Amino acid sequence: MVKSMDCNGYAAYGRHEPAGVTIWLTGLSGAGKTTLAEWLTPELERRGHRVESLDGDVVRTHLSKGLGFTREDRDENIRRIAWVAALGTRHGATMLVSAISPYTEGRREAREQIGQFVEVYVKCSLDELIERDPKGLYARALAGEIENFTGVNDPYEAPVSPEIVVETDMESVEQSAARILDGLERLGYLAPVTDCVAAA
Repeated sequence: MVKSMDCNGYAAYGRHEPAGVTIWLTGLSGAGKTTLAEWLTPELERRGHRVESLDGDVVRTHLSKGLGFTREDRDENIRRIAWVAALGTRHGATMLVSAISPYTEGRREAREQIGQFVEVYVKCSLDELIERDPKGLYARALAGEIENFTGVNDPYEAPVSPEIVVETDMESVEQSAARILDGLERLGYLAPVTDCVAAA
């Protein structure tokens, strides 16, 4: 794990090599994974990181087109995302992955493949998600119109020991994002703003 980083996002090992990391946001549909990734991107870039995003919906349109929502297809989808994230991480990018990734084993395999991996559990109660339901997906799943819908008629295996937990039914986007940034600082993947100000 990277233990320290300068204000330009480089590992402080006496040489200037970019320190890549994958920030893997997992949680139920509608919990706020994509919104958080969109909020974090400019802030991480402002603090010297080269950021690439892998959003679950976008990936299914391109990289995983044709895959369904069986357990086997979901596992394959996560393998493909992890492969791309590992590639970016090895080349010094900060990869923001926003994917439901419902199964513990799939996330474990992704962690092992990528190495520099921070699991962020974007936690939100099912009651709140049903209340929000901007696309009407939960209502349709509860009515039996959608099969294999995670959290309703397909399981979501919540992380047991993620590096970071945010609770989007109790926090604003800004509060959740700040919690993630604080966690990245604690883990050594992001230089504290105070250090950067002092060094300026």
